[in-house]
Amino acid sequence: MHLIKIITFKASNLLCKAMTIFLTDDDSDDCLLFSEALRESHSGVTLNVTTDGVRLMEMLHGAPLMTPMVLFLDLNMPRKNGFECLEEIRKSPNLKDIPVIIFSTSSNTDIIDRTYRQGANYFISKPNSFVLLKKAIGLILSFDPTQLQSKPLREQYVINVA
Repeated sequence: MHLIKIITFKASNLLCKAMTIFLTDDDSDDCLLFSEALRESHSGVTLNVTTDGVRLMEMLHGAPLMTPMVLFLDLNMPRKNGFECLEEIRKSPNLKDIPVIIFSTSSNTDIIDRTYRQGANYFISKPNSFVLLKKAIGLILSFDPTQLQSKPLREQYVINVA
């Protein structure tokens, strides 16, 4: 299934109107929970959801005006996985500055190290509760653009919410 879902929540202020987030994840339940958490916590945000890496890259290359403020990227997906997408994004002159948040069920140190070396901006293990999911999204969206685009020290790369 190739899902592209664009959801725009009512804007609470003008600043929020400009915020576009991409989520690429093949788990429809995770996409639904993410969408609901975002809707409840941040109005005025446009969410673009794709369920595989091939479709994500088609969107990013095909619609440069739709460049996201931030991309939440799952790793284990069909057709093109998150590692491949991250590599392609970082090699593309037009996409290399997009902040990429790895959003994965894994907390394996080797995977975390690999995504850090590949240039992801932050790593979040998918929270196990809706409240923590809202908190994780809120934390990322609270970063100013400079902080979001910078590469943190390895010790600050993994975001843990509690």
